[in-house]
Amino acid sequence: MTEYTQITSNRFKTWLIMFLFSLFFVGVVYILARGFGFDGPSGLGFVGFALIVTGIINFFSYFYSDKIVMAISRAKQIQKKDNPTLFRTVENLCIASGLPMPKVYIIDDSAPNAFATGRSPKHSAIAFTSGILDKLNKLELEGVVAHELSHVGNRDTLLMAVVSILVGTVALLSDWYFRSMLWGGRDNDDNNQSNAIFMILAIVMAILAPLIGTLIQFAISRKREFLADASGALLTRNPDSLADALIKISNDPEPLEAANRATEPLYIVNPFKGKQLTAAFANLFNTHPSIEERVKALRAMQ
Repeated sequence: MTEYTQITSNRFKTWLIMFLFSLFFVGVVYILARGFGFDGPSGLGFVGFALIVTGIINFFSYFYSDKIVMAISRAKQIQKKDNPTLFRTVENLCIASGLPMPKVYIIDDSAPNAFATGRSPKHSAIAFTSGILDKLNKLELEGVVAHELSHVGNRDTLLMAVVSILVGTVALLSDWYFRSMLWGGRDNDDNNQSNAIFMILAIVMAILAPLIGTLIQFAISRKREFLADASGALLTRNPDSLADALIKISNDPEPLEAANRATEPLYIVNPFKGKQLTAAFANLFNTHPSIEERVKALRAMQ
């Protein structure tokens, strides 16, 4: 399989999942609205209201998510004079990919890892731990930089921010629904049989929807990692270097102290060592594909 077929396949799978997730989101909100006691037209209006609120949250996330993520990660922006080798590597790959130069940050942590964030290629940033700069050779570091630039070019950071907000909205509405039940719900005596059916469906959705939404979020995250691997390999024309980097990062025993559950999906390798689930079903709960799968896909590129 070539880099081009890997990229095409992963893009198609990601957008298919996103389309199904959008339908799932609208369906969940509508059922919860009917469970709240809203009738058909009012239920659709509730869906519209939820989409507007989600859009407003996305708007603020669009402009400020990168600053928030860097602050949470305790990352410090550097200039070319602070690390000329790293800057030249990023600059050269930006020229090769046609992307603008992102802001470069370093996290003072000996565990090797890296991530990209930002709302667009013109407003992007890449963070590297001090450990990844010390422990990878030049070609391996180049593979990591290409991977992170691919996330920027593919707008993965924006996509994952939108998905996270949609999942959060579903969880919030589910919580509201359970709270409304404690307070007696919304008074609506019209068509009691229909209301009872939607109330039962809403209870089921309120229980299952947050879990299903999270599983879809993780599935999208895993597909975007495969896509960034393939795109990064295409950029450097050296998939083996990225594969070697992934193996070296994953085999490093040090956990990344700067990471948390909110930033976990951003990193090139799961920052919580030993927390990657390996069973077939359990893999659904992983934010990253297994290193074995990623390396196998990279080695297979010709």
